[in-house]
Amino acid sequence: MPDELTYRDSGVNIDAGNELVRRIASACKATQRPEIFNDVGGFAALAEIPTRYKEPILVTGTDGVGTKLKLAIEHDRHDTIGQDLVAMCVNDVLVTGAEPFLFLDYFATDKLNLDIAERVIKGIANGCTLAGCSLVGGETAEMPGLYNDGDYDLAGFCVGVVERQLITTGDKIRSGDVLIALESSGPHSNGYSLIRKILGNHETKVKSSIIEDLLMPTRIYAASIQKLLGSIEVLGMAHITGGGLTENLPRMLKNNEHSILLDLVSWEIPEIFNWLQENGNISRREMLRTFNCGVGFVICVSADQAKKTCDLLNSVNEKPWIIGKIARPDYPEQETQLLIHGAE
Repeated sequence: MPDELTYRDSGVNIDAGNELVRRIASACKATQRPEIFNDVGGFAALAEIPTRYKEPILVTGTDGVGTKLKLAIEHDRHDTIGQDLVAMCVNDVLVTGAEPFLFLDYFATDKLNLDIAERVIKGIANGCTLAGCSLVGGETAEMPGLYNDGDYDLAGFCVGVVERQLITTGDKIRSGDVLIALESSGPHSNGYSLIRKILGNHETKVKSSIIEDLLMPTRIYAASIQKLLGSIEVLGMAHITGGGLTENLPRMLKNNEHSILLDLVSWEIPEIFNWLQENGNISRREMLRTFNCGVGFVICVSADQAKKTCDLLNSVNEKPWIIGKIARPDYPEQETQLLIHGAE
């Protein structure tokens, strides 16, 4: 008879998975909000809706980190990639006016490296702390033969809560409303297939400062946006994610009656984007459609609320600026402007 086989013989180590749960338990527990019923390790998480909501609406979002993961793996930067994961999900949920509430992660790999997995998931917990949501669980999957040795993938799932009457829908946006930008921390987690192609085509060793800029974790805007929502009527919001400025800004508009008028000289594009454009021989149009170009989040308010909005954002250490306005589709754009049309 053949030798007796175990699950471990196939490449799956149940004991390592249990040890990972033990290692990350304290980091997960530190994110727990009072609405959470149970600790990490159960089959499912239980939570009650925060009691201050009269008509609570749940908002859900899911995302990953994309090929930025490859860059993080190549440069042993496992501690901050978890923040990228949280940010990509939380920032999407924020545009509805929701408060980030719960977060779950999915970590898949060929063979579980406890030290790396612990670093990644503690980074996720840190991102949840920044976002104000609870890391209530997740899944760790060993799948030998599906991933290359040393590779792993991440997915995240966020649940937010918003008062029905306070959902940010974009319905009230009108011509003349002002667009206020919040800066990014670099490319965030978008455009990395192109970035890695540029790095691969580079004939000489890329300076470490470039790699540092490319691996800066994605900003989480939850605290700043929550500060605004209690004091300002926010008409619309956009997370500048995959698709860059030209694809994401129109998503706050409900129809083609309005357009985005972007002031292209209202901000100084960070050097990392200039480096990418030069070394990749990328057109301005392609840059604006692929990368955030230094703009991570955009808020639409009425013109008479613009100063108060900027003052409030300054008070929480943001550096906001007016990046444009809402205009009619036939607005005569100038050389330093870009008119982006709304949804058809």
